[in-house]
Amino acid sequence: MSISKLPRTRVRAKRENAAAAYVLPPTVSSRALLDKGSDRRFRTLVNDLFTIASRMEIVRAHLGRRMGLSGPQYSVLIAVAHLQGERGVRVGTVAQAMHVSSAFIASETGKMARLGLLLKRPNPQDRRGVLLTLTPAGRLKIDRVSAEIRAINNAFFGALDGGSFAALCIAAQALVKGSGKTVHYVNAVESEPLSTLSAAE
Repeated sequence: MSISKLPRTRVRAKRENAAAAYVLPPTVSSRALLDKGSDRRFRTLVNDLFTIASRMEIVRAHLGRRMGLSGPQYSVLIAVAHLQGERGVRVGTVAQAMHVSSAFIASETGKMARLGLLLKRPNPQDRRGVLLTLTPAGRLKIDRVSAEIRAINNAFFGALDGGSFAALCIAAQALVKGSGKTVHYVNAVESEPLSTLSAAE
């Protein structure tokens, strides 16, 4: 008797049993990340982090548009403002703070320099490099939306008290380090020829 001739109730039962029989293999094995042997709490955290990252990107893009910039350019401009001090900040320092490449920072700051928002001048201690500072126009861009930036950040992070904020800062630094190693691994795997991966399997 073919499955097409089975009563619908029996076919449905088989399908339901097949679906119920599957159990997701553990997605993490570190004991610190398991709750009584279950990774359910870990999966919830991952989903929450995806949601937070997506919403932060939405906010960044919004603030960028308010300044006539892209989201990444907004972040770069804020980073320069935060780090420039009295003398200016090196491209490499901004790249390190933002966890991106120096080439990316050089490209984006070059665009904003042409827009008159950033000043790039030779680094007196290293003539091969440049120092970045905001121009008056760049400062004005930030000043015009500074109240909105504060309001958004207060709303986004306002649920944290001092202790949870400090703990989040420490946890975020650890995740940045761990995620860097993971991206390095992924890049290495994806650069492997398919024939090599097939042979390894």
